[in-house]
Amino acid sequence: MKKLLFNPSQLLTLDTHSKNVKRGTGLSEIDLLHDHSIVINNNFIADIIPNSSVNKNKFDRIIDVTGKTVLPGLVECHTHSVFTGSRADEFRQKLAGVDYEKIAESGGGINSTVRSVRQSSFEDIIKTVKPRIENFISQGITSLEIKSGYGLDFENEIKLLQVINYLNEIYPIDIIPTFLGAHTFPPEHKTTRDEYIDEIINKMLPHIAEQKLAKFCDGFCEATAFTADEIDLIFIRAEELGLNLKLHTEQFNSIGGLNTALKHNAVSVDHLEVLQDDGIIKLGKADTVSVLLPGVSFFLKYQYAPARKLIESNAIIALATDFNPGSSHISSLSLIMSLAALNMRMTIEETINAVSINAAAALKMNDKIGSIEIGKRADFSIFDTEEYANIVYDIGRNLNCMTIKNGEIIYNSAPSVT
Repeated sequence: MKKLLFNPSQLLTLDTHSKNVKRGTGLSEIDLLHDHSIVINNNFIADIIPNSSVNKNKFDRIIDVTGKTVLPGLVECHTHSVFTGSRADEFRQKLAGVDYEKIAESGGGINSTVRSVRQSSFEDIIKTVKPRIENFISQGITSLEIKSGYGLDFENEIKLLQVINYLNEIYPIDIIPTFLGAHTFPPEHKTTRDEYIDEIINKMLPHIAEQKLAKFCDGFCEATAFTADEIDLIFIRAEELGLNLKLHTEQFNSIGGLNTALKHNAVSVDHLEVLQDDGIIKLGKADTVSVLLPGVSFFLKYQYAPARKLIESNAIIALATDFNPGSSHISSLSLIMSLAALNMRMTIEETINAVSINAAAALKMNDKIGSIEIGKRADFSIFDTEEYANIVYDIGRNLNCMTIKNGEIIYNSAPSVT
């Protein structure tokens, strides 16, 4: 079926000129068009044409988006969306001044989420997570990464990855599974770290690779989690099994995680709140994507990653929510864009590229999605505004009124727009 996305007020193509990424000064380029429409054929972008050359009779369907702003389908490249249980009481305690160690000693923190996940059935988790997926779709997100990491043993990590893969089957968006068994050490292995690492390397990873349950292997390199040497062992095995690599690193301490990630050519390094100047220089020369998570800094009242220095160093910057129950219970990608603009001094144009083409690069999908270029998938987010700056300016408000995946409308809050 041949379709026409007709007459948006603003069309942000984010044209990469076949580079499929934006870095340095290029991060501010959005390639804004007026009076143009998009031809969709067989789920792909077939052409971008001036409105003056449109012959509506040549199309099977016209999707009239007059008065709207069109972006590529947004990409959410870092979430921990598959979990059960609530840590609202923990949040209340934090606001009352109770420190994290005391909360953890009383059974709170990540261990409370792990207990809940272990006690939850596959069906219970699916029921809990479905509304979260639908919320992301309503924001214009057409590709969504989800990590495991709240099972922390073979049975429950596999269960979480199976949930993520099932969600990918039942929803029209791309849901990308990431294995995060190396999230932290489970309570039963606090004094037997080597045993848990052995379980990851020799039991979890081979099974995950054989069953094709994950695209990425991730880890958390931090003083309270895994050392750089431990991550290195896990990454060696993951690479042997054909998994792509990501790493949470430089969040609270710099303990060698960045060098380990770069040594293994990780697709992304995520967090980077305490990134040092030498690391900024290294990332400016690398193709590894720096995924920044300002929601964590906001939620924890913590310092923000050095976005401006990274951009000035020519690094590839992406933004994501890091949606999780403990350190960033934020599922609004537009809010993340606003936080990046206000607290990390990113321009509106830079934030848009960071949640589209560069976020796609963080998932190794930037050759297919993330920008409006001929030959790429027909993924679009349609915003109910004639001025794209409102997407970031209207803080906390979702302006997306239509989500299109592979040329099909999968969310529409304005049925008159058809």
